[in-house]
Amino acid sequence: MAGTATTVNLSSAPYLLRRSSFTTLSSKPSALPMRPRIYAFSSNDIKVGSNIEVDGAPWRVLEFLHVKPGKGAAFVRTKLRNYMSGTTVERTFRAGITVEEADVFKETKQFTYKDGSMFVFMDLTTFEEVRLNETDVGDKKKWLKEGMDCNLLFWKGKIIDFEVPITVQLTVVDVDPGLKGDTASGGSKPATLDTGAVVNVPLFVNIGDEILVDTRTGQYMTRA
Repeated sequence: MAGTATTVNLSSAPYLLRRSSFTTLSSKPSALPMRPRIYAFSSNDIKVGSNIEVDGAPWRVLEFLHVKPGKGAAFVRTKLRNYMSGTTVERTFRAGITVEEADVFKETKQFTYKDGSMFVFMDLTTFEEVRLNETDVGDKKKWLKEGMDCNLLFWKGKIIDFEVPITVQLTVVDVDPGLKGDTASGGSKPATLDTGAVVNVPLFVNIGDEILVDTRTGQYMTRA
């Protein structure tokens, strides 16, 4: 079944959602489950992973600390990452004030292929395609492999980010040969993987080996 292609820029271009409040890409009803939404909560409820809206932009809470000084009012000290720009800032909130929630949600799309400079993701239910350019994909492209399921993050009708799996299985395509008797604790060497990523692997790893890599740190985990 042919798909409908949509080119998306994470920082500006609106993405048309299959929801009643947005223009519909398909005549099929949305398969997304209905879920309760909280649009505001107390700063006392802030925790790591919370999505909040500050100055008209969505932010993810990376760190937080509730502080109750000997004198003065209590407050919450946070470190936030802006979904749109990727910048990280520190921000302090008075304890108990109302904080707006950023209604960020995820949809799973499969990375199907690369078309020139565009990375094409497909919804396997509707077969609709979303295209992200190399700037949008950024450094995460080194983990992308055809057929991989990724999470696209949406906010107010826009794709603002996407997530690759935490653990990926990739193939070693270039590495110096290991030495006889090498062990996992006997040192490491750089290896090039089939996606172009370069990671340090144990000396016993050779060309053709399948390995697991943690995409958060870029570190070798084990042979698959």
